[in-house]
Amino acid sequence: MRPRRRPRVRLGQRIVPRLKGEPINTLIPNILTVLALCSGMTAIRFAMMDRFEWAVLCVVIAGIFDGLDGRMARLLGGTSKFGAELDSLSDFCAFGVAPAVVLYYWSLRYGGSMGWAICLLYTTCCALRLARFNTAIGDDTLPPYAYRYFQGVPAPAGAGLALLPMMVVFELGFDVLQSHWFAGPWMALIAVLMISRIPTFSLKSIKIPRAYVLPVFVGLTVLTAAFASYPWIVLSVIGTWYFLSIPVSIRNYQFLKREAERLQRGEAEAAAAAAAGGERLRPTETPPEGPRGESP
Repeated sequence: MRPRRRPRVRLGQRIVPRLKGEPINTLIPNILTVLALCSGMTAIRFAMMDRFEWAVLCVVIAGIFDGLDGRMARLLGGTSKFGAELDSLSDFCAFGVAPAVVLYYWSLRYGGSMGWAICLLYTTCCALRLARFNTAIGDDTLPPYAYRYFQGVPAPAGAGLALLPMMVVFELGFDVLQSHWFAGPWMALIAVLMISRIPTFSLKSIKIPRAYVLPVFVGLTVLTAAFASYPWIVLSVIGTWYFLSIPVSIRNYQFLKREAERLQRGEAEAAAAAAAGGERLRPTETPPEGPRGESP
């Protein structure tokens, strides 16, 4: 076996050691997650300064970053256990702590101890919802139709629904929505929806047919232009539409569940009928014949 030859190095040539580490594309998802965390913390700061419009906007920006980090991780191959844990902690801060503090300074602080208790309820429910989601990752026991739905309202959507009264007040000025008598029960309702097992639509499972790709792009352009001109109206409409879609998602989930159970019963009955038919059609044993074909 011939010895390996060392590469030739010219005189005066400088050998630069190769840097070891993670490529930049694997860090982009974690960078987006950190930006979402910082945006949620900034929302708390704006709430303490009574700049509530900027506080709500920071929570919305955190939701945008949260929607991008997971998709970027899958596209760039940067998924890791560290990123999953960081994403969960960022979600708890941006969508569990920040909305509670913003609503407390906006309305619930006038409700005294009860207002603070509702904030604690919302934050605790958000933490429980994230913990349940993390433990359900990789669960293969769910039926195929269940992967199109979330169990309960996701944390980003829950934060948006909790802040929905603020968006309406910013645009329409309904001061009754700022009362702690309304904001408190509304926030408690959203907290219960987050930890419930109510099926809600998952945007990850939505597939757009080829014929509708261009209309979808046009619609997104119009939506972006409307958001730039009337941000609170657009956000209020999106939040109201999502809240009203919850009964529809429950109905669709129950329909798919009934259809799956009907197909399973049909397959079981067909298998039982086939097994029973095989028993009936099994040939009977004939006695051996004699030397002239007669039975002994």
